[in-house]
Amino acid sequence: SVVMAKDKKKDVKKAEKPVRSPIPAQDTTADGSSTKLSDLQTLVNEVEETQANPVTPDKEPAEVEEPPVQDVPQYYEEPILQVIVKSYEGEKVRGLYEGEGFAYFEGGNTYKGMFSEGFMHGHGTYTWADGVKYEGTFVKNVQMFNGRYTWNDGSIYEGAIENGVRHGFGFFRSGTRPVSYIGYWYKGKRHGKGTIYYDQEHTSWYSGDWVNNVKEGWGMRCYKSGNIYEGQWEKNVRHGKGRMRWLTANQEYMGQWVYGIQHGYGTHIWFLKRMHVSQCPLRNEYIGDFVNGERHGHGKFIYASGAVYDGEWVCNKKHGKVIENITVINGSENTFVLGSNIELDISSLLDLLPEEERHEELKQVEFAVLRHITELRRVYTFYTSLGCDHSLDNAFLMTKLQFWRFLKDCKFHHSNITLAEMDRILSGDKTQLEEIHCPHETLLFRRFLSYLIYLAFHIYHEEQKEKGPYLHKCFLEMMSRNVIPAACHIQGILFSEERCTVFAMSYIDKCWEIYRAFRRPSTRPPFEPTMTMRHFLWMLNDFKLLSKQLTASRLVEILVKDCPSLQDSSSTNLEPELVFLEFVEALLDCALVYVTSDMIKEQVTCDNWKRSSCRTEGLSEGTTTVSLYQEYSLSQVKLIVVQNTFEIEVPCQINMFNLHLADEPKEGKTEQDEEFSLWMCRVQIFFTTKLFPAYQHEKVLREKIKENRIRDAELAELRKIKDEELADTAEASSKYSLNKKKKTKTTHHTCSKV
Repeated sequence: SVVMAKDKKKDVKKAEKPVRSPIPAQDTTADGSSTKLSDLQTLVNEVEETQANPVTPDKEPAEVEEPPVQDVPQYYEEPILQVIVKSYEGEKVRGLYEGEGFAYFEGGNTYKGMFSEGFMHGHGTYTWADGVKYEGTFVKNVQMFNGRYTWNDGSIYEGAIENGVRHGFGFFRSGTRPVSYIGYWYKGKRHGKGTIYYDQEHTSWYSGDWVNNVKEGWGMRCYKSGNIYEGQWEKNVRHGKGRMRWLTANQEYMGQWVYGIQHGYGTHIWFLKRMHVSQCPLRNEYIGDFVNGERHGHGKFIYASGAVYDGEWVCNKKHGKVIENITVINGSENTFVLGSNIELDISSLLDLLPEEERHEELKQVEFAVLRHITELRRVYTFYTSLGCDHSLDNAFLMTKLQFWRFLKDCKFHHSNITLAEMDRILSGDKTQLEEIHCPHETLLFRRFLSYLIYLAFHIYHEEQKEKGPYLHKCFLEMMSRNVIPAACHIQGILFSEERCTVFAMSYIDKCWEIYRAFRRPSTRPPFEPTMTMRHFLWMLNDFKLLSKQLTASRLVEILVKDCPSLQDSSSTNLEPELVFLEFVEALLDCALVYVTSDMIKEQVTCDNWKRSSCRTEGLSEGTTTVSLYQEYSLSQVKLIVVQNTFEIEVPCQINMFNLHLADEPKEGKTEQDEEFSLWMCRVQIFFTTKLFPAYQHEKVLREKIKENRIRDAELAELRKIKDEELADTAEASSKYSLNKKKKTKTTHHTCSKV
């Protein structure tokens, strides 16, 4: 046998040293050290997730335990490289292996790939006799930079490699269990940000900080039951500040944890399902001290009925007298047709009518609403759930964003009135100008009904105005023409599909910032800031986002496609205003037009080139600290991998490596999945690589201009002050010279007299 590169024996010996790099290990609650655990920590080892049943005010909760979740099977180690060659096929230069070749080592290991100066150097595949295989980059007999390990049971690792072990960003999938991990590694261990999945459906997972294969720091744990914890961890258990949501039991705890158990100060809430006729959330709530998972110490218990106990607790039992007992009573003497909890607020509308007719008008319109109250509740509930997280109690509130979607679905804007004009009609005198078109405004069910009455009056009052009450006629006309035929049939792109909504909503906050930045005062009272179609066109032009595909005329088509009054006109009017919903949906439509297939391929090529150039640079310089995926954070992959979780982070960049990792097996992918993936890719490229960077550049430019103006103003002020000082100095000097001249003349005159 021949030993490769005899003059590099030190490197060979280094490579022969055993390297241990375990894959994700069992998710135990302890760190496996010899340190003795306290009784509290030992208790946690027996249960991973504690659930509690809802309680009534006079009954304490019963604790129900869930079996612990086992994370990952046995440890794996990257095998040791054998470098003593038994036979070799390939080229040689000066007796050393060079170029492409095949080496057969003692023990049965083989290598096929590139050699340089007798070393395995470059891309190659090393296969051990027991079947374990490594395919990737070598640097002088050491696995480096980027590679793929495959074990006999089908387990794989693909990602960054340093000195033969996992180091940097990478992906691991077990071959025997539905467990996978994607994130950062350090010397073979999960370390840094990372996400681990415990099942194939990705319903059970942890995403957050790791320290040497242990959950430590901040992280989020979603259990198979749907329960979720978000907060601090230590030694694989909840420890520190955190929030636990038991969706299965409608409970929530926010506060201190010690080794997986509520311990310290916190708030525990028991949510009770409210009645459909009410929008007041019902809950029992305890705020105070906990010891070993029990209410112990000082605390306040607020019952859903309004009763309050504020005092001492011992082992979940009240230990003292009731301090105060408050009963919630509706003291209103007024009776309403719709019930005391649904009082219509249409006073400003009634003020437009003769005083003697107002009572009858209100009574008739209440009867009209009552006739359709069931349908209206169903519509309200449907739209309040769009794009929303799960609610522990079913107390959803409609946002203005959802209300706009309802109005567009029901074609209210087809009556020669825009959504922005509707906002002005519905805004009260006390509404701040900045808030008139705010998408975050919430509407209680009674306000939703009141708004419908206002809009019905403004749209149909000319048709229905005759003798006798006519408000209810306008309302019934609106229900028959608009609401009943079209409500709950989503038309827009934003809420068209749940997956699309979850993905697109991750960009909402940034889009709202852009919308506010480019608003201008309206031309109509009360002159609140708003955005017109013309402003939208100018904005994209400033961002240099108009292209061969997204031309100005194509953009106008997108803006007016749901405005029949503009479509029918011979000349396009760009003065109509866009509310935020229309702004976002226009951007989504622009993304699908702007981003072409060639642009997607170019992005993929660019990502591949970055990785290739990074590898080449690492090889040429002989460095050992290059991580091919160091520029991609966990959040950039999480968006693809975790599509149905409670929180989704917005990526700045997604490369094809990440897409490859996130893809399900192609056999299980439907045509709809493929279309969604393409849609998501186009939207992501448009927003994160085009729109947001362009806005950021514009923002910096505006700040620079503002700074320059301030600096110019300051310099002008300084020049003015300096000029005034020079003028004062010149004037003082002139006076001094004049006085001196006079004094000299006087002295001369005196001397003459003498």
